Amino acid sequence: MGAHLFVASVYDALMVPADKLGFEQVRRMVVRSARGRVLEIGAGTGLNFKHFENADCVLAVEPDPYMISRAAHRVRECAALTQAMAENLPFPDNSFDTVVSTLTFCTIGDPEKAAREIRRVLKDDGCFFFAEHPVAEKPLLAKAEKLMTPLWKKLAGGCHLDRDIISSFKSAGLNIAEIIRLDSFFVAGRASKGGPCTKPGFAS
Repeated sequence: MGAHLFVASVYDALMVPADKLGFEQVRRMVVRSARGRVLEIGAGTGLNFKHFENADCVLAVEPDPYMISRAAHRVRECAALTQAMAENLPFPDNSFDTVVSTLTFCTIGDPEKAAREIRRVLKDDGCFFFAEHPVAEKPLLAKAEKLMTPLWKKLAGGCHLDRDIISSFKSAGLNIAEIIRLDSFFVAGRASKGGPCTKPGFAS
């Protein structure tokens, strides 16, 4: 994902319809599940920061400088925002108790490499919580997403509607512990570095 001034300027407004349809509740559930030392992948304009209620400390990465400029005022105590790409995280191995991603993997240039980086920086007993929009399960809807993606990428900062995100996680060696399909578009889930997730599941 490169720099997208227009997308950054309208991102919060674009999220209002999705949040009214229920994504705000999904966002809250996923982000409140993060505990301990937390890494957020793709902070965007910082909409998740207010929901990190159970985290000890939050480090967030975002590659787009325009997004960062809009997220900066939302950074809270014991949180830090760094410009970095998910495919090349500037952190040592086994650094985080939790990694969080919401509506991020649709825009990452190399999603499998990013997933491998998440696995690398997760502690052995850590958990990865995510809410994404993978390719649809219904063949006709999946075909429509494939047809729409070239135009949608140009309008939405590189977002792929037809990406098989869950397969990228599995190919990177992440162990999917739980998947919640929220509707025909969004899923929430949690994964571990290899063995079972031993940390608590989704927050209520």
